[in-house]
Amino acid sequence: MSGDDRRPATGALIGLALGDALGFPTEFNDVPSILKKMGPWREMGLLWPAIVTDDTQMTLALGRGLRTAMERGPLAPLRLARPVREEYVEWWRSPENNRAPGRTCMVACERLSHEGRVWQDASQTGSKGCGANMRVAPIGLVPALDEETRAGAAQLQSALTHGHPTALAASDLTAHAVLLLARGARPDELVGLLRGYATANRSVYHHRWLDDLWTYAQDPLPTSFIERGWDDCLAALDRLEAALRDPDPEADPCLATGAGWIAEEALATGLLCFLLFPDEPVTALRRAACTSGDSDSIACLAGAFAGAHLGAAAWPAEWAGRIEYREELLEFGALWDGV
Repeated sequence: MSGDDRRPATGALIGLALGDALGFPTEFNDVPSILKKMGPWREMGLLWPAIVTDDTQMTLALGRGLRTAMERGPLAPLRLARPVREEYVEWWRSPENNRAPGRTCMVACERLSHEGRVWQDASQTGSKGCGANMRVAPIGLVPALDEETRAGAAQLQSALTHGHPTALAASDLTAHAVLLLARGARPDELVGLLRGYATANRSVYHHRWLDDLWTYAQDPLPTSFIERGWDDCLAALDRLEAALRDPDPEADPCLATGAGWIAEEALATGLLCFLLFPDEPVTALRRAACTSGDSDSIACLAGAFAGAHLGAAAWPAEWAGRIEYREELLEFGALWDGV
């Protein structure tokens, strides 16, 4: 085996899908209802078959588009936008797109399906739903990207559907968190590293990747446009830090960092579930799935973080062996782990 023997890409992708599947039957339920249906949260089991949602489907769509782009040459805006757009539209048209997909993704993908339309016309600049950062993990896992390319790619894949600056910033920050953990960052230093990254990039508008997207919103300048997004993410990190100062593993994480329907809350609450149990990945997934908010998206993010941190061996073989889309997830994991 070459590359990282932990296989962080494989761990992150399988963890993302496992969290998605574990949270699928609990989404739209409050915690008492989840406990009544699933039993004690620390004992929650994975249903059979282990069906995932649009979170994993769109992660794979992004992965396919990213792979195609990189097979054609160095990653660049147009080279990435074309195949990712095609994959998003293919997902929109697929009969398997029947897992309660988000409205923003559906509206934007319908508009992206019109070939003569520039992608900025499809982008929903008023939406900061979590649909963009739930799928961005591949950008953090693919090797050999410089920081500007990784950030621009993370924001562009978001902008194709979710063009709100907070969706862009949260996607960038989510990909960066996955990257840091895959490279061996300690969980106890992660929030500080993310805060430093957010602060350093607060006024950076990636013109090469986003072009004139900012003009589709109501901001006077591209810098003021993107600053709104980073400020939302920094505020979410404030709430995360406060929750970690006095952690309560038995409390619903959504009460501390938000329900996860919007991008910065999904990131913060997914991180909280992971950081409450950094060495207990299955417990982190169970905690994320037993939440009153967007349980599948929160759990898929927690799974991506835990898997990037601990690698492929984090997940019980009996669980990992029955996840939907397993073969494709493993294919991408092997590609990006250098196996």
